[in-house]
Amino acid sequence: MKKVLVTGADGFIGSHLTESLLEKGYDVKAFVYYNSFNNWGWLDTLPKEKLDQIEIFAGDIRDPNGVREAMKDVDQVFHLAALIAIPFSYHSPDSYVDTNIKGTLNVLQAARDLGTERIMVTSTSEVYGTAQYVPIDEKHPFQGQSPYSATKIGADRLAESFYRSFQLPVSIVRPFNTFGPRQSARAVIPTIITQLLAGKEEIQLGSLTPTRDFNYVKDTAAGFIAIAESEKTIGEEINIATQQEISVGDLAREIIAQINPKARIRCDEQRLRPEKSEVNRLLGSNAKIKELTDWEQKYTFEAGIAETIAWIRQNMNAYKADIYNV
Repeated sequence: MKKVLVTGADGFIGSHLTESLLEKGYDVKAFVYYNSFNNWGWLDTLPKEKLDQIEIFAGDIRDPNGVREAMKDVDQVFHLAALIAIPFSYHSPDSYVDTNIKGTLNVLQAARDLGTERIMVTSTSEVYGTAQYVPIDEKHPFQGQSPYSATKIGADRLAESFYRSFQLPVSIVRPFNTFGPRQSARAVIPTIITQLLAGKEEIQLGSLTPTRDFNYVKDTAAGFIAIAESEKTIGEEINIATQQEISVGDLAREIIAQINPKARIRCDEQRLRPEKSEVNRLLGSNAKIKELTDWEQKYTFEAGIAETIAWIRQNMNAYKADIYNV
């Protein structure tokens, strides 16, 4: 049985990946962000019998010594710990450099010293910027359209350099927009759902024209595991994408139709991104992941949305639906 470490296990995708790894029989150590409340993020919501199977390590991805300690006696690392909100990166870019670039360097350095068997570094479709052609394959140029995107490009290139310089067995996992239960309200889908469930007749959104390629979170987690289980993915960067796109406006209309067909959409100026920073189109190619692994999309967009609405309905107390969450 492989022993794996998931950094960012307390987060949205990390908590789902932790559950999926447990279900597949992995021995899981969860790296969560240390805090004096002893809060383990979304892992706190798992049933006790699942939590009892997980080894919790509380630390800070920015601290090289803590990262090295966490990675001892581990076969594989799924590195998801990151700062991810784009608007927050506009006014706090330093923290993104420290967490996303330095944090990744800490994982890579420790893996090199400890001889770790596999490292999965989490990238993002945001590294591509607005599509210059579609579907976006892994050869598409990079474009740092936000400080967040720039730090993820930096982390990816560091990972590549460790593969090329030291033969470190790295795979760069690049999910397109992921959604599902537990996602924070800084993301567009929970923003729409929580406003509707709070009874608002007017939904506040930023730009409605950008398109996104949305993965349901369980499909994203399955993609990480498929990449880790294939020898062909070492030294590669690989999209996890559905190869379908939907505009923010159409997405909002789909959710409105499912919850409250009477609701209307209003553009909220403070939610608009600077013009050159807005990524207008994302539509990913999944040819490479299908060629190198046995991954396939299991959830339709509609089924994923229905599961997400049902979960948020049960967990509205976790959301502040009346403010703009950056």
